[in-house]
This record gives sequence, C-alpha cells and structure tokens, in this order.
Amino acid sequence: MGIDYNKRPAAPAAGPPVSLSKVTLTKSAPSVSLSKQGGGGRLHVNLNWDQNSAGSGGGKGGFLKRVLSAAGGGIDLDLACLFELADGRSGVVQALGNAFGSFDNPPYVQLDADDRTGATAGGENLHVNLSRVAEIRRLLVFAFIYEGVASFDQANAVVTLTPAQGAPIEVRLDERAGGSRMCAIALLTNTGNDFTVSREVRYVGGHRELDTAYGWGLNWSAGRK
Repeated sequence: MGIDYNKRPAAPAAGPPVSLSKVTLTKSAPSVSLSKQGGGGRLHVNLNWDQNSAGSGGGKGGFLKRVLSAAGGGIDLDLACLFELADGRSGVVQALGNAFGSFDNPPYVQLDADDRTGATAGGENLHVNLSRVAEIRRLLVFAFIYEGVASFDQANAVVTLTPAQGAPIEVRLDERAGGSRMCAIALLTNTGNDFTVSREVRYVGGHRELDTAYGWGLNWSAGRK
C-alpha cells in the first residue's frame, strides 16, 4: 500500500485545560512573588469564615454557639488593610470610619462591603490595583473580630489572595490566637524588582499594637461602623 506523503498527520486531541493549583503559605514556605506570576491587573483578597465553628464545640455546638444562636447573632470579622505609598502617604482601609479606599486612585486598595454575619457566600473582599504597584511601598492585610467570638481560634477563617494571573494564594488563620482579636495576615512588599506576598499570621490586641509591631506610625482614635 502506497504512502501519501502529502497527507498531514491528525492533530493530537486537545487535553484538559491547565489547572493553576492553589498556593498555601505556611511557616516553612511563607512567601511568594506576585511579579513572577505576571503582575498587573486586580488582586482580589477574600476573607471567609465558618459560622458553624463558633464555640468550643465546633460544628456540634457548644455554649458560646448556643448563646449566639439564641441571641440571633453571629461572628463578625472585618477585613482591612494598612497601606504605605511610595510618596510616603499612609493610612488604613477598613469599614470602621467608612474608610473604604479607592481602586483607581490612592491608595489603590478598595474594600467592597462589610459582611456583618459571615452569612454572605462571598465573605469580605479587598481589591488591590496591581497596575499601580509602582506607587505602593507596602500593604498589610489584617482582620479583626468586631463581635461574636473572643478569639480567632473559633472562627476557622481563611484569606485567599487571587491575582489576575497565576494561582490563588491561601493563608489560613488556624493557629492559637490566645484570645487576641486582631491578626496580621499577609504583608505585600514592593522591593523595586519584585512585589511579594509574605505570610504573617501574627495575633495582636488591637490597631495600636498592630501599628507598633509593623512601624506604621499612624494616630488612632475610636471608630464605629
């Protein structure tokens, strides 16, 4: 049987789409480069937590959970961010004081809304404008307990940072908090050649302690939402 040399071989069957696996930052692997993942676009920072984990009994209940259920309350965690820009300006993006920030203008960080109960499937969300990263010196993503539980141990919270390109980056708030009501979660740093995300998971008592720990130098006053 003759061979038809003009006949092209059949194209191989298309394989499954490439999956970008999630990156979990841990003590042994605490940082990752955003620049190496393509940079630019929007970085979506999401905080979510489990209402069923309230109380020492977890999903099975417990005294605190029963009290919250009877009162009709829930866990209210707030996602927030300290910012320092390249020109030296600094501040905070958070629901307290209605300081929701801006995506297209300084500080190039914006908080979507305030999820008071954790019942919203989307949790709480921050967006960082990575197209303006040259104007950002550093960002500290943190969360604090507004009401509902005494410690992060009871919230089963997780923060996921999803860049426009590259794999989602997960930081779990699963270490013993010792009753602390605030947690520094991730530090985003512009070194000039790179923009990195570093796992912190550092528990402190409040805004002033957080400021002191990271040398932000802000003046704090009581706020409400």
